[in-house]
Amino acid sequence: MAARPHHHAYIWLGHGDLLVKPGDAHRRPNHKEFRTAQVMPLERADWLLKPASRIEATFHVPKEGADWYVGQLAAYDDLIAGSYAVEPAYEETVRVLSAGEDRVGGWWVTGGRFLSLNLIACSPHRVRPDYACPLG
Repeated sequence: MAARPHHHAYIWLGHGDLLVKPGDAHRRPNHKEFRTAQVMPLERADWLLKPASRIEATFHVPKEGADWYVGQLAAYDDLIAGSYAVEPAYEETVRVLSAGEDRVGGWWVTGGRFLSLNLIACSPHRVRPDYACPLG
C-alpha cells in the first residue's frame, strides 16, 4: 500500500562557498559525499535521497506545511537581505502544496550565507515518481 501524499520539510543554512566547493559534484546523488554532505542538493527532489534524519517535519495538510514555511521565514527574517512579504508566501504555499508541488525558496542572508527552505512532495514526487519516501 502506497503512503498518502505528503511533504517533507528541509532547511539548509550555510556559507555560500559550500555550494560550489570546488564545483558542485557533492550536490549530485551519484557523488560519494552526497548523502553526508550537509549542503542542499542541486535538484529539489534529491532531498528525498538524503537520510531521513535531515527531515525537519512532515505535513499531510497543505495549510500546516504553509504554516511551517512562513514560520521559518519569520524566524529568519532578521537575516534575510531585503524584504519578503510573508502573507502572499502563505497563500502561494497553500496553493502549490495543494497541487502536490514542491515549495522551495532560497535567500542570501547576512555573512555570505544562503538559506534554503524546502517543502518537497513525496509519495509520489511529480518529477521523480521513482524516488521512495525516505521514511520508508
